Amino acid sequence: MAETLQNLALGFSIALSPVILWYAFVGCVVGTLVGVLPGVGPLAGISLLLPATFGLDATRAIVMLAGIYYGAMYGGSTTSILMRIPGEAASVMTCIDGYAMARKGRAGAALAIAAVGSYVAGTVSVVALMLLAPPLASFALRFGPPEYFALLLLGLLVLAYMSSGSMLKALAMAALGLLLGMIGIDQMTGYFRFAYGVVELGDGIGVVPVAVGLFGLAEILATAGLAAPPQVIKPKLRELLPTRREWRESAAPIGRGTVLGFLIGIVPGSAHIIASFVSYAVERKLAKRPQEFGQGAVAGVAGPESANNAATSGAFVPMLALGVPSGPIPAVMLAAMMVHGVSPGPLLIEQQPELFWGFIASMYVGNVVLLILNLPLVGVFVNLLRVPYPILYPSILAFCILGVYAVNGSVVDVWIMLMMGGLGYLLRKLDFETAPIVLGVVLAPMLEMALRQSLAMSDGQYSIFVARPISATLLGVGLILITLGLRPLVTRGLDWRARLALAEKGDEHP
Repeated sequence: MAETLQNLALGFSIALSPVILWYAFVGCVVGTLVGVLPGVGPLAGISLLLPATFGLDATRAIVMLAGIYYGAMYGGSTTSILMRIPGEAASVMTCIDGYAMARKGRAGAALAIAAVGSYVAGTVSVVALMLLAPPLASFALRFGPPEYFALLLLGLLVLAYMSSGSMLKALAMAALGLLLGMIGIDQMTGYFRFAYGVVELGDGIGVVPVAVGLFGLAEILATAGLAAPPQVIKPKLRELLPTRREWRESAAPIGRGTVLGFLIGIVPGSAHIIASFVSYAVERKLAKRPQEFGQGAVAGVAGPESANNAATSGAFVPMLALGVPSGPIPAVMLAAMMVHGVSPGPLLIEQQPELFWGFIASMYVGNVVLLILNLPLVGVFVNLLRVPYPILYPSILAFCILGVYAVNGSVVDVWIMLMMGGLGYLLRKLDFETAPIVLGVVLAPMLEMALRQSLAMSDGQYSIFVARPISATLLGVGLILITLGLRPLVTRGLDWRARLALAEKGDEHP
C-alpha cells in the first residue's frame, strides 16, 4: 500500500504539471462538445483527433485522448436531458427520466445529478483501477467466445426481465434490434445480406441513426401530435440545484451504478452501453415506487450516468494491465499508445511508471475538471428550454439530421433515422419500450460473432456453452430470469383454465 501511495504521488507530480493539466483540460472540453453533438460519439472524436497528437509525447497524448473519452461520456447526457436526443449510445437510458425531469422543470437538477454522479463514479472507479487492475484483468482474460456469448445474452435478458412492462414485449423489441443489427456484410464469410442492394448498408445499420430516430425524432412527432404545444419551461435560479430529497434518492443509485459499471467495463464489448442499460433496469427493479420510472425518477438519471462513466475506467483495466482492448474505443487508444512507442501490457507499470501513474493521476484531475466545467454551465444549458417550441423543435430536427449525416456522410443514415422516428412514434402509441431495440442493434454483431466462434471451436457442438463453468453459470442465471419473468403469464393462464373449468361445471350442474 505504501508503494502504491508513493507511485500515486509520482503520478500527481506529473499530472499537476501545467502542461499535462492543459492537455487534460483540452481533452475534457473537446470530449464534452463531442458528447453534446448527436452522432459524434467518443469513438469518432478520438479517431478524428488522433493525428493531432502525433507531435506530442506519449503521456500528453494519452492524457488528452482519455479526457476526450470520459468527457464525451458526460457530454452525451446534456442533450439527452434537455431534448431527449442521445448524444451517443450510452446516453440512451438517460433520455427516459432525464427528459421527463426537464418537462417537470427539474432540468437543472437532472444535469447537476448527472455531473456529480459522473464525478463520483469516475473518481471511485479510478481508485479501483489503481488497486485492482492486475487481478481483474487476469480474470477478464478467462472470457473466451462462449463466455462472451453467454454474457451478452444475459445482458439482454436482464433488461427484458427488469423492464416495467411485459417481458415478452421487451424480448420482442430486443429481437427486432438483433434482426436490424444483422444487416450488412457477414463478418465471417463476407456475404452481403439483408441490404437489398443498398451499398451503404455494407457496414450495417448504425447505432446513432437508430437511437436518434427512436428517441429524438419520435419525441418531436409525439409532441407535434398534441392539440396544444407543451408550455415553455422557465426555471428559476433556485430550481437549478437538486433538493435534499433528490440528493438522497440519487445517492444509492450512484453507488450501485459505479460498482456495476466498473465490473461490466472490464469485460470485452461495448461496456459503457451495456452498463447504462443494466443499471437502469436494476434501479427500476429495486425502486420503492417503480411506477415513477419514465415519469422523471431521479434514480433513472443517477444510476445509468454513473454506470457509463465507471465503465469507462473499467475498460482501461485490460488495456493497461494486459494490452488487451475491451472494445473499439480502448482499441483506438491502444493504437495511439503504440504509435507513440509505448507497449501496453504487464510490463508497462515496471518499465514506464511515469506514464502509467501519470495517466492514473490525470484521470483524477480530469474528473475534477469535468465537474468544474459542467456545473456552472447548467444554467446556460437550461436556458435552451426557454425557446418556444415552434422554433426549438425544427432546430432540433435540423440538429439531428446534421449530426447523423456527419458521422458517415451518408444520406442513407438520415433516411434510417427518419424511418426509426416513425417506428418509435408508432411503438410509443402501442406501449412498447424502444430502448431494447438500441441494445439489440449494438449487441447483434458481437453476439453473432461469439456464437459462431464458439461453434467453430466445438465443431458445431452446442454443449460447449454448458461444458465451460463461466458460460454455464451465466446461461443458468438467464434461464432463471426467463422463468421468473414468464411466471405471471403461466399463473394467469392457469387461473383462466380454472375459471373455464368452473364455468363448464356450473353449466353441467346448474
